[in-house]
Amino acid sequence: MALATIGSRRRIRRWCSAAVTVAVSGAGLVVGTSSAVAGDFYTPPAQLSPGNSAPGVILRSQPIPLVLQVPGFSGPWPGTATRIMYMTSYQDKDPVAATGVVVEPIAAWRGRGPRPTVVMGPATVGQGDQCATSKTMNTPVAFQDKGSVALNYTAPELYLLLNNGVRVAIPDYVGMGTPGVATYLNRAEQGYAMIDAARAALRLADAPGNAPVAFSGYSQGGSAAAAAVELAPDYARELDIRAAYAGAPVADVLSVIDKADGHDAGSIGYFFNGLAVRYPKVKEILDRELNSAGKAMLATVAQQCVFDTGRTFGNRRTSEWTNTGESFGALIRRSPDLLKAVDDQRIGRGKPTVPVLLESAPADTDVPYAQVRQLYDEWRGKGVPVTMTVDGTPPLPGGWTHNVGMMTNLMPAVSYLIGALAD
Repeated sequence: MALATIGSRRRIRRWCSAAVTVAVSGAGLVVGTSSAVAGDFYTPPAQLSPGNSAPGVILRSQPIPLVLQVPGFSGPWPGTATRIMYMTSYQDKDPVAATGVVVEPIAAWRGRGPRPTVVMGPATVGQGDQCATSKTMNTPVAFQDKGSVALNYTAPELYLLLNNGVRVAIPDYVGMGTPGVATYLNRAEQGYAMIDAARAALRLADAPGNAPVAFSGYSQGGSAAAAAVELAPDYARELDIRAAYAGAPVADVLSVIDKADGHDAGSIGYFFNGLAVRYPKVKEILDRELNSAGKAMLATVAQQCVFDTGRTFGNRRTSEWTNTGESFGALIRRSPDLLKAVDDQRIGRGKPTVPVLLESAPADTDVPYAQVRQLYDEWRGKGVPVTMTVDGTPPLPGGWTHNVGMMTNLMPAVSYLIGALAD
């Protein structure tokens, strides 16, 4: 099914261009602030009954305004938004509450069967609670408390899906907004959060059990989508999952850490912070191996959004933060317990049972092409119906090859998903 109801492509391209520009440079910015919400919305109930602990159960919901504010494109969205707190799972399958947003489209669904749902995983937003996508829905850039700057990348894809009559669920991931540490790039937890956001969205809409579902995301969101489609055959057999799009997914974290050192070093701190709260031995290793500057870095990024972290730590070398002067990559490779914890996050060992579209650019300096190709080869070797698009964006300074890939692959990805959902 083609993108029949997208509307003006010129307007969409103008919006996409503006969104990327303000997200990175702030030039010509129409600044938004996070939606005013009761502080206790993000605090789970102190006690939950067994029935309220099941994956996908909605603990609370709250309608929120959805009015886009970007240069040259401001006004109401073609949908209505509801902030939700729902149940999902830690990596060991114990229950945990998470938050997110469900957006119900105004447009009719013109494909076969009931209205479908796409669960869209946000790209890296940071680790502080103020960075949660559910708090920044109305603008790509939001000034938060204490000068923090939060980014929201979801709007272009959200707009396209809504105009095609597709329901959209956007998880914040475990620990983002809610109590605890956001477990950045944790394979199981981000995958479960995506799957259970689908369950919650279907419940919120009172959708029929056969309503189709797909997963989508780019960068961290691509990792979440890939993890979800890999975990779903065991974790959510009842869902009618049709397809997934995973753009530039982080499938092999160690190779991405090697690339990030020297130009995106602070984001490695998000990952280490998440590992430390799930693996006690990792915390012991970090306490022993990191110097005072390294420990201060971890404490600082835990409260930051990605824009703040880039300004503070973006071009640093991780060797500055270890007692031995070795890089984080070298530290991981010589520490068996740390290496195992990192290896647990590898995507590619499972077997999706539905079609998957992968995308990567050979010139991407943020998320290496080789590890996406490895994921493709692993899944293809298991008989997964996986397709891979090679993005020809040339080498661009400052990580722009990675950023541009999100936009150049947007329409092909949405077309792919809608085609799968419409069958």
